[in-house]
Amino acid sequence: MTIIETAKITTKGQVTIPNRVRKILHLKEGSSVAFSLTKEGIVILPCKVTAESPYSTAEWGKIEKMVSEKGKTYADPAAAKRHLKNL
Repeated sequence: MTIIETAKITTKGQVTIPNRVRKILHLKEGSSVAFSLTKEGIVILPCKVTAESPYSTAEWGKIEKMVSEKGKTYADPAAAKRHLKNL
């Protein structure tokens, strides 16, 4: 394995990815990276993080119908989801 650069860990557990490595991986401010542990050490890979809805399209349709009417409020998404299953 070729070591391209080194960096120190701060007291907060943070590491600055060296500029040369950021350029190779096309990492810019706001980029996300994934960490994987192997027998040889840590692998850092660029990745994309996407939001995933806790509700299906059909459930969102029911939710939109519910909010357009006067109705009940829920303490958390799980409670609302349980109610949607019963509709």
